[in-house]
Amino acid sequence: MADANKVALPGSERTPVDGASMVGPTDPGQLVEVSVVLKQRRELKLDHLQGKTLSHDEFASTYGADPQHIERVKAFAAAHNLTVVPSEDEVARRTITLQGTVADLQAAFGVSLNDYQHSKGRFRGRTGAIHLPPELAEVVQGVFGLDNRPQAKPHIRFRGLSGASDAAQSTSYNPNQVAQLYSFPTGVDGTGQTIGIIELGGGYKPADIANYFQSLGISAPTVTSVSVDKGKNSPTNSNSADGEVLLDIEVAGAVAPGAKIVVYFTPNTSQGFQDALSTAIHDTTNNPSVISISWGGPESSWTNQLMTTFDQVAQEGAALGVTITVAAGDDGSSDGVSDGSNNVDFPASSPNVLACGGTALESSGGEISDETVWNDGADGGATGGGFSTVFAQPSYQSSLAGSYSGQTGRGVPDVAGDASPNTGYNVLVDGDSIVVGGTSAVAPLWAGLIALLNQQLGTRVGFLQPALYGFAEPGNGFNDITDGDNGTYSAGPGWDPCTGLGSPIGTTLATLLSGVKGTS
Repeated sequence: MADANKVALPGSERTPVDGASMVGPTDPGQLVEVSVVLKQRRELKLDHLQGKTLSHDEFASTYGADPQHIERVKAFAAAHNLTVVPSEDEVARRTITLQGTVADLQAAFGVSLNDYQHSKGRFRGRTGAIHLPPELAEVVQGVFGLDNRPQAKPHIRFRGLSGASDAAQSTSYNPNQVAQLYSFPTGVDGTGQTIGIIELGGGYKPADIANYFQSLGISAPTVTSVSVDKGKNSPTNSNSADGEVLLDIEVAGAVAPGAKIVVYFTPNTSQGFQDALSTAIHDTTNNPSVISISWGGPESSWTNQLMTTFDQVAQEGAALGVTITVAAGDDGSSDGVSDGSNNVDFPASSPNVLACGGTALESSGGEISDETVWNDGADGGATGGGFSTVFAQPSYQSSLAGSYSGQTGRGVPDVAGDASPNTGYNVLVDGDSIVVGGTSAVAPLWAGLIALLNQQLGTRVGFLQPALYGFAEPGNGFNDITDGDNGTYSAGPGWDPCTGLGSPIGTTLATLLSGVKGTS
């Protein structure tokens, strides 16, 4: 449906979903909202900030959307019978929401929308590129919401499912016990910090949270929810995405019970994921200092416009002093792709997030007795890790070149923590006490640690990868994991594409970070 007066928006190409069958054209009268994300007014480069953390106002006025570009979008909307949905943060988030019928949206963006049926449900999809007038295409970063196929999956593994209980011996921990094994700072509880958690489905019941923390003898954190793109807190049962939601809340809350927890609920679509991150990053009401993400998928399952835009928003978080912890995936070096290739998970592969891999953690007498790469076999799951084919190796990983010659992509993960269901976490989900693992647990574990570090240091550690990789000795501040593999890659001294720099030694990291000049 593209016309000769429009050009393809770079990176917007969509391909068919494997296993999906077309039902027919989408109802032309159906109302749909799309998010138009504009380019930054001025390109953000973190090294130019020299460690300075920007305020929300400073960011919006320097790097937010150009008001003239916003007017171009609004003029485009008026010309195509689309309504602009009012927003107070369109400059900071660079996002304008447009609503219109499918017929008008197809004409405006030069696409054909059809309904598809898939094992994951019915969705509205498109193939090919989005098309815009040249004067608009030059200022637009991405358009999201025309296609609402499921975008990501939670990186959680339940003990007793998919072979996750096959180990001869298994144990489980309360999250605060894991924190003690990793020497998380004591005397602080995250007071004054807000942990943001992004969820693409599921929900929580307040009674679960109250009962869980009562069972641990810990004061329950304050938990609130924020709706993004009409997503909402929708708990059902323990076999649903509720397991992910409760795992994230209970792990982060047990580690940093004094922190406020804000859960951003959004639909599991490219639009929902993108809008949830930008909403959380630019949330001046709750102002999270760390954001935890336990959802993702292979880089090949995302459009380039989404990965680029999402990575830019993550970089904006870094400029605002927000640390973003992301699960590295639960399907080993293939990331679940069945063609025999190596793949890494996005958004963990973004250079502007802290990618969190997984280990199997054994203890005795309150101390770590053994820690290896999490790999419970093809059915049981294994930590994600490897090298991006989308993002180049960031400067903070330049020291890795000698160890992995020929690899020029961003290495995943950065750090690690307990993730095997066989050494998993005790959680309460919809009244059921269960044991879970997956790198989904590692992202909120690290988010809780970041909240403790922020409180102890009296400042946001923010974008801390350059500091972590820059500590003088390999393994300094980390338990260096040297045993095990995730399929293609094996662990070894120093950083490796299984467990990154290793699992944390919290008190040592606090000491080292306190001496880092320029920590955000």
